Amino acid sequence: MRHPSRLGPWLEGRSRILRWGVPLLFGAFMALGHEPFVAGWPVLVALVVFALALPRSRRGAAVAGWLFGLGYFAVTLRWIVEPFLVDVARHGWMAPFAIFLMAGGLALFWALAAWGARALAGPRPVAVLWLAVLMALAELARGHLFTGFPWGLPSYALIGSVWDVWFAWVGPYGLTFLVAAVACVTAYSLVRGWTLIWPALVGVLFATMGLGALTPSAPDPTDQIVRVIQPNAPQHLKWDRDWMGVFYNRALDLTQAGEAADVVVWPETSVPALVDTAGPLFVQMAEAARGAPVVAGIQRAWQGAYYNSAVVLEGPTTVADIYDKSHLVPFGEYIPFASVLRPLGLSVLVDQVAGFTPGAGQGLLDVDGLGRVRVLICYEGIFPEEISTGTDRPDVLLILTNDAWFGQGPGPRQHLVQARARAIEQGVPVIRSANTGISAVIDARGAIVADLALNEAGYLDAAVPRALPATVYARIGDWPLAVLLGLCTLAGVATRRRFVVDGGQAGT
Repeated sequence: MRHPSRLGPWLEGRSRILRWGVPLLFGAFMALGHEPFVAGWPVLVALVVFALALPRSRRGAAVAGWLFGLGYFAVTLRWIVEPFLVDVARHGWMAPFAIFLMAGGLALFWALAAWGARALAGPRPVAVLWLAVLMALAELARGHLFTGFPWGLPSYALIGSVWDVWFAWVGPYGLTFLVAAVACVTAYSLVRGWTLIWPALVGVLFATMGLGALTPSAPDPTDQIVRVIQPNAPQHLKWDRDWMGVFYNRALDLTQAGEAADVVVWPETSVPALVDTAGPLFVQMAEAARGAPVVAGIQRAWQGAYYNSAVVLEGPTTVADIYDKSHLVPFGEYIPFASVLRPLGLSVLVDQVAGFTPGAGQGLLDVDGLGRVRVLICYEGIFPEEISTGTDRPDVLLILTNDAWFGQGPGPRQHLVQARARAIEQGVPVIRSANTGISAVIDARGAIVADLALNEAGYLDAAVPRALPATVYARIGDWPLAVLLGLCTLAGVATRRRFVVDGGQAGT
């Protein structure tokens, strides 16, 4: 049997199909870690194999890194084609281009990480250790550069396991670094023949158990009952004039069903009118809520600009507060660099998409029955840093979303997983109202207290969970990790020539 340390040299002597196929297939295999029936172990296995198979040349490493990322993101983000299938006749042809361009673009971050590992270490085995540092740095960059898109971080595959306690201490990027480090150290140990890797892995396991013991359990919930509304409006019918009233009336019926709750939450853009013209609808919503405040997604216009918003209704004529979504979806809610594209003759493209303006508020609202609430509208919930509001810490994270765009595949499940990550990171419960699901109430340790299945109209009543004290990650954020990874990389750049011997390589 061929030793694992020989995987890389063996592949380099094989055909291009095999050299390219292995990273592509293992990238796709790694994505299976996000499937609920598999759990996260494919992430670790795939990273170990990729590190062992890393080509010795910079160019070869970059190509392998890109293919590895392409396989991973193509499978993880396969739901990205769903919005183009809402109107197949008009937009269906764009679906293959969308998935390839999205997956291929995000894979460039991993290609750069693999290239950098070989640039710092050359063909020496120690390159796989640099791969862990640069992969984590690449994921941190992916979450922030060009407005950021941190969907599908490898660490999310560990939600629901004993390992998810790390979210409360180092956040999703820190846990991604830990996973990459464990995988790459394992690969390096296989190459070097070390046996110390096993005590090290046991040490990581005990550290995880220790952190779990130090992290308090979710406290008992309050005596306030929140009602989460899920009207289940399919995207191809949601804005159809013949159906808008049907879905609105369905939400009204769900609001007034059963015993009255203490607070009611409707999903994103669930009120079929602009704020200025929705007065009669607000009266109906308040009456259906029987005196309870209602938080609902709606659109509003102001001085020629349109906003994706959330309103807090307290009584039939009182809009107590409004939040305008601040982190918009690029190419979905606005076109980046519109001021540059218009002079180039692309005004039609810009005007078709650039329908919304970002809001300026922090999303902190006071809602009877919930307390101090941080509202996140759909896309905003995938960004860990969006929760930061300085010293004014919320009691509840409230996510209003319309996951009908994502279809019935993995998109809604992955979006829910990220909501669970936000709860663990901050030690703050999450209440999630989704148009077609998955709506849920999540406690401060990320456990789902109650949920509604995908594509099911209904409501759920649950006691409002309490928050935990601020976690370590809530207090420090990602800056320590960014500084650590940056300093490591700079140190590698500054010292790499010390490890080169007469134009060759050192042995470690």
